[in-house]
This record gives sequence, C-alpha cells and structure tokens, in this order.
Amino acid sequence: MVKSTSKDAQDLFHSLHSAYTATPTNLKIIDLYVCFAVFTALIQQVAYMALVGSFPFNSFLSGVLSCIGTAVLAVCLRIQVNKENKEFKDLAPERAFADFVLCNLVLHLVIINFLG
Repeated sequence: MVKSTSKDAQDLFHSLHSAYTATPTNLKIIDLYVCFAVFTALIQQVAYMALVGSFPFNSFLSGVLSCIGTAVLAVCLRIQVNKENKEFKDLAPERAFADFVLCNLVLHLVIINFLG
C-alpha cells in the first residue's frame, strides 16, 4: 500500500514536471513572480509579528495585503496572457499587461491610503 502511494506520488510529480517544462517562458516568469510575492508575504508576516508585534496592525495588514493583492493580480495576468486560454484569445498581451499595471497602481494607492 505504501509503495503504491509512493509510486503514484512520484508519477504525479514526474507528469507535472514534464508538463511544466512545455510551459512558455513568459508564463514561467509570471509564476516566479507570484511565488516571490507569496513568499514575501509569508516572510513579512512572520518577521513583523516576531520583531514588532501587532501594535500598528494597519501597517502589518497593508504589507501583507499588498503582497497577496499583487500575487492575485499576477495570476490574473497569467490567465489573460496564456495562449491556451480561449476566453481571452482576442485580448492582446500588451492590453493585459496594461490592465495589470493599472490595477497594481490602484491597489497600492488604496494601501497607502489605508496606512494613513
């Protein structure tokens, strides 16, 4: 039973790896950016709570929401730029990137406003 589960897990990771190697480079870069944003949010959450505590809670919340919001917007960019996605086939990649930049600008203006 354990060998079967281990073999299934290895087969799953192998198939995921082989499918991901066929992914275009621009999507891999967006994936790396999403991972960086989520990792930054996790590190920021742990470091801020360990060093500062939770007294200025709005600054802690602003930092974490900034990272998570940026990651969500990057996932939306990845969905729009993906050539295999038929829902956005008429949308130019330049337009998707402009939407990403504009939404990031609005997100960070709201976060700066939330800081006070």
